[in-house]
Amino acid sequence: MSVPLKFVLDQGPVLAGLGLTALAALKQRSGKGPAQLTAPALPGPELTATLPPRRPELIAAYIRHVGGDPSTWRGQLPPHLFPQWSFGLAARTLTDVPYPIAKVMNGGCRLEVRAPIPANEPLNVRVCLESIDDDGRRAVLCQRIITGTASSPDALEARLFAIVPLAKPAGGKPAGGKPAGGKGGAGGREKPRVPSDAKELARWRLRPDAGLDFAKLTGDFNPVHWIPAYARAFGFRNTILHGFATMARAYEGLERIGFLGTRRLTRLDVKFTRPLVLPARVGLYRIGDDEVAVGDAVGGPAYMLGQFA
Repeated sequence: MSVPLKFVLDQGPVLAGLGLTALAALKQRSGKGPAQLTAPALPGPELTATLPPRRPELIAAYIRHVGGDPSTWRGQLPPHLFPQWSFGLAARTLTDVPYPIAKVMNGGCRLEVRAPIPANEPLNVRVCLESIDDDGRRAVLCQRIITGTASSPDALEARLFAIVPLAKPAGGKPAGGKPAGGKGGAGGREKPRVPSDAKELARWRLRPDAGLDFAKLTGDFNPVHWIPAYARAFGFRNTILHGFATMARAYEGLERIGFLGTRRLTRLDVKFTRPLVLPARVGLYRIGDDEVAVGDAVGGPAYMLGQFA
């Protein structure tokens, strides 16, 4: 069943942040492009905000959408919901970077969960642009997001790794560099696959409108996730799932499978290795003791690789 449209009313800050990013991209195209901008001092200024508690109805609908059980999060916010309350602020840290932000891709994310986040308290959020790794072919922009409340300060630390392609290497092959937020090969190597020794933990059927539903719940209305014609203009067969939707499903899958017992995840560090085109049937795989993958099948393409604790 599709997510009701009414949840869009909860997404004002994220939509405003996306609007700022779009305006910055238009400003770059109109003449104040990357060559005319000055690289910011790093780490950048810390932006702060105090936000009201998330609505219980939104929290429950989101958890169900990503395959979780709202009762397991009673009184707490799932850490993987952080884009919903932080992206509006995070977008403001990228408006003056000397890169074509219209080309930004989600490279990965690292979550450090230090304490539960109470669901009924205002959220204190701090965001900064922490570092830029530019090797001439691509730039990796690292943003740090801290979330806490009065009774649980600094409960969650998230690091986002946004990748901006800058140039094509000799031979015309797509640019690539070391992946952000995790381990892996440089550009030009074969894209990762689900290892042969991986164990399937769960299997998901992702509907064609999974991207639109995730956008309704988080505010990330990048059209590549919900407008087929827009996605095809960028070379995809159809819309692609948000990387954070894949991460959220993996997080819930790891917690619900049962091998964690009564423990919760304290760390999840993932990289997004290729677009997940919708609709799709994909699996969640455990690799060894502390690694995870999302892919088509054992030996097949991997859309996300990560480590957990």
